[in-house]
Amino acid sequence: MGDDVADEPKRDGVALTEDLIRRKAEHNEGMLSTLEEIALHQLDIDKIETLNNCRHLKIIYLQSNLIKAIEGLHRLKRLEYLNMALNNISRIQNLERCESLKKLDLTVNFIDLDELHTVGSLKNNSELEELYLTGNPCHQYWESGCRHYVIATLPQLQSFDGKVSVPASRGQRLQASIHLLS
Repeated sequence: MGDDVADEPKRDGVALTEDLIRRKAEHNEGMLSTLEEIALHQLDIDKIETLNNCRHLKIIYLQSNLIKAIEGLHRLKRLEYLNMALNNISRIQNLERCESLKKLDLTVNFIDLDELHTVGSLKNNSELEELYLTGNPCHQYWESGCRHYVIATLPQLQSFDGKVSVPASRGQRLQASIHLLS
Protein backbone atom coordinates (compact mmCIF):
# COMPACT_ATOMS: atom_id res chain seq x y z
CA MET A 1 0.00 0.00 0.00
CA GLY A 2 1.40 3.37 -1.11
CA ASP A 3 4.54 1.87 -2.72
CA ASP A 4 3.92 3.73 -6.00
CA VAL A 5 3.70 7.08 -4.23
CA ALA A 6 7.03 6.53 -2.44
CA ASP A 7 8.82 6.25 -5.82
CA GLU A 8 7.59 9.67 -7.01
CA PRO A 9 9.72 12.68 -6.06
CA LYS A 10 8.08 14.95 -3.49
CA ARG A 11 6.88 18.22 -4.96
CA ASP A 12 6.40 21.54 -3.21
CA GLY A 13 3.23 22.22 -5.14
CA VAL A 14 1.01 21.30 -8.07
CA ALA A 15 2.26 19.90 -11.38
CA LEU A 16 1.57 21.99 -14.47
CA THR A 17 0.01 19.25 -16.58
CA GLU A 18 -1.51 19.30 -20.03
CA ASP A 19 -4.87 18.55 -18.41
CA LEU A 20 -4.59 21.63 -16.17
CA ILE A 21 -3.67 23.80 -19.15
CA ARG A 22 -6.64 22.45 -21.13
CA ARG A 23 -8.99 23.24 -18.23
CA LYS A 24 -7.61 26.78 -18.02
CA ALA A 25 -7.87 27.11 -21.81
CA GLU A 26 -11.62 26.55 -21.93
CA HIS A 27 -11.99 29.97 -23.59
CA ASN A 28 -10.04 28.43 -26.48
CA GLU A 29 -12.11 25.22 -26.41
CA GLY A 30 -9.17 23.41 -24.80
CA MET A 31 -7.05 23.74 -27.93
CA LEU A 32 -3.39 24.07 -26.94
CA SER A 33 -1.98 24.41 -30.47
CA THR A 34 -3.68 27.80 -31.03
CA LEU A 35 -3.73 29.09 -27.45
CA GLU A 36 -2.45 32.68 -27.21
CA GLU A 37 -3.11 33.54 -23.55
CA ILE A 38 -3.29 31.48 -20.36
CA ALA A 39 -3.98 32.44 -16.76
CA LEU A 40 -2.30 30.03 -14.35
CA HIS A 41 -1.98 32.27 -11.30
CA GLN A 42 -2.59 31.25 -7.68
CA LEU A 43 -2.54 27.50 -8.38
CA ASP A 44 0.50 26.51 -6.26
CA ILE A 45 2.36 25.44 -9.42
CA ASP A 46 5.96 24.62 -8.50
CA LYS A 47 7.57 24.13 -11.93
CA ILE A 48 6.99 25.36 -15.48
CA GLU A 49 6.22 22.29 -17.55
CA THR A 50 4.25 21.50 -20.72
CA LEU A 51 3.90 25.12 -21.89
CA ASN A 52 6.44 24.58 -24.69
CA ASN A 53 3.69 22.62 -26.47
CA CYS A 54 1.61 25.82 -26.71
CA ARG A 55 3.75 27.54 -29.31
CA HIS A 56 1.30 30.37 -30.07
CA LEU A 57 1.28 31.69 -26.51
CA LYS A 58 1.72 35.46 -26.31
CA ILE A 59 0.66 36.08 -22.70
CA ILE A 60 1.28 33.88 -19.64
CA TYR A 61 0.09 34.73 -16.15
CA LEU A 62 1.99 32.63 -13.61
CA GLN A 63 1.98 35.03 -10.66
CA SER A 64 1.44 33.88 -7.09
CA ASN A 65 2.73 30.34 -7.46
CA LEU A 66 5.68 28.40 -5.99
CA ILE A 67 7.95 28.43 -9.06
CA LYS A 68 11.70 28.47 -8.29
CA ALA A 69 13.17 28.65 -11.80
CA ILE A 70 12.35 30.19 -15.16
CA GLU A 71 12.46 27.19 -17.48
CA GLY A 72 10.51 25.29 -20.09
CA LEU A 73 9.65 28.33 -22.22
CA HIS A 74 12.40 28.18 -24.87
CA ARG A 75 10.05 27.23 -27.74
CA LEU A 76 7.71 30.17 -27.16
CA LYS A 77 9.03 32.52 -29.85
CA ARG A 78 5.78 34.56 -29.84
CA LEU A 79 5.67 35.14 -26.07
CA GLU A 80 5.23 38.87 -25.44
CA TYR A 81 4.29 39.09 -21.76
CA LEU A 82 5.33 36.85 -18.88
CA ASN A 83 4.06 37.60 -15.39
CA MET A 84 5.92 35.64 -12.71
CA ALA A 85 5.42 38.06 -9.82
CA LEU A 86 5.16 36.57 -6.33
CA ASN A 87 7.04 33.33 -6.94
CA ASN A 88 10.36 31.94 -5.65
CA ILE A 89 12.59 32.99 -8.57
CA SER A 90 16.21 33.71 -7.58
CA ARG A 91 17.79 34.29 -11.00
CA ILE A 92 16.78 35.45 -14.48
CA GLN A 93 17.46 32.71 -17.00
CA ASN A 94 16.25 30.68 -19.98
CA LEU A 95 14.36 33.47 -21.76
CA GLU A 96 16.94 34.14 -24.49
CA ARG A 97 14.93 32.28 -27.13
CA CYS A 98 11.69 34.13 -26.33
CA GLU A 99 12.51 36.65 -29.02
CA SER A 100 9.16 38.52 -28.94
CA LEU A 101 9.24 39.14 -25.17
CA LYS A 102 8.19 42.75 -24.48
CA LYS A 103 7.20 42.71 -20.82
CA LEU A 104 8.60 40.66 -17.93
CA ASP A 105 7.21 41.00 -14.41
CA LEU A 106 9.34 39.47 -11.65
CA THR A 107 7.97 41.65 -8.85
CA VAL A 108 8.45 40.23 -5.31
CA ASN A 109 10.69 37.25 -5.96
CA PHE A 110 14.10 36.39 -4.48
CA ILE A 111 16.59 37.94 -6.92
CA ASP A 112 19.35 39.34 -4.70
CA LEU A 113 22.50 41.33 -5.44
CA ASP A 114 24.52 38.15 -6.02
CA GLU A 115 22.17 37.21 -8.88
CA LEU A 116 21.40 40.67 -10.27
CA HIS A 117 24.00 40.04 -12.99
CA THR A 118 21.60 37.45 -14.47
CA VAL A 119 19.61 40.38 -15.86
CA GLY A 120 22.31 40.30 -18.55
CA SER A 121 20.75 37.11 -19.94
CA LEU A 122 18.05 39.41 -21.37
CA LYS A 123 20.51 41.47 -23.48
CA ASN A 124 19.52 39.74 -26.71
CA ASN A 125 15.78 40.09 -26.05
CA SER A 126 15.74 43.15 -28.31
CA GLU A 127 11.95 43.59 -28.06
CA LEU A 128 12.00 43.78 -24.24
CA GLU A 129 10.53 47.15 -23.26
CA GLU A 130 9.33 46.67 -19.67
CA LEU A 131 10.93 44.90 -16.71
CA TYR A 132 9.70 44.81 -13.11
CA LEU A 133 11.96 43.82 -10.20
CA THR A 134 10.27 45.79 -7.39
CA GLY A 135 10.25 43.94 -4.08
CA ASN A 136 13.26 41.74 -4.83
CA PRO A 137 16.20 41.87 -2.39
CA CYS A 138 18.44 43.42 -5.08
CA HIS A 139 15.98 46.30 -5.41
CA GLN A 140 15.30 46.74 -1.70
CA TYR A 141 18.96 46.94 -0.64
CA TRP A 142 20.39 48.87 -3.58
CA GLU A 143 17.49 50.72 -5.19
CA SER A 144 19.31 53.50 -7.05
CA GLY A 145 22.28 51.36 -8.06
CA CYS A 146 20.01 48.52 -9.13
CA ARG A 147 18.08 50.83 -11.43
CA HIS A 148 21.25 52.24 -13.04
CA TYR A 149 22.75 48.78 -13.42
CA VAL A 150 19.65 47.27 -15.06
CA ILE A 151 19.13 50.18 -17.44
CA ALA A 152 22.82 50.18 -18.38
CA THR A 153 22.75 46.43 -18.96
CA LEU A 154 19.49 46.50 -20.94
CA PRO A 155 19.49 49.71 -23.02
CA GLN A 156 16.43 48.47 -24.96
CA LEU A 157 14.20 48.98 -21.89
CA GLN A 158 11.69 51.80 -22.11
CA SER A 159 10.38 51.22 -18.58
CA PHE A 160 11.93 49.74 -15.44
CA ASP A 161 9.66 49.15 -12.44
CA GLY A 162 6.97 51.27 -14.07
CA LYS A 163 9.18 54.32 -14.53
CA VAL A 164 10.47 55.57 -17.86
CA SER A 165 14.06 54.48 -18.28
CA VAL A 166 16.69 56.73 -19.77
CA PRO A 167 19.90 54.95 -20.70
CA ALA A 168 22.57 55.74 -18.13
CA SER A 169 25.63 57.71 -19.05
CA ARG A 170 28.88 55.82 -19.45
CA GLY A 171 30.05 57.09 -16.04
CA GLN A 172 26.86 55.94 -14.29
CA ARG A 173 27.14 52.49 -15.92
CA LEU A 174 30.75 52.18 -14.81
CA GLN A 175 29.93 53.34 -11.28
CA ALA A 176 26.99 50.89 -11.01
CA SER A 177 29.17 48.01 -12.29
CA ILE A 178 31.98 48.81 -9.86
CA HIS A 179 29.55 48.99 -6.93
CA LEU A 180 28.02 45.63 -7.89
CA LEU A 181 31.44 43.99 -8.02
CA SER A 182 32.60 45.39 -4.68
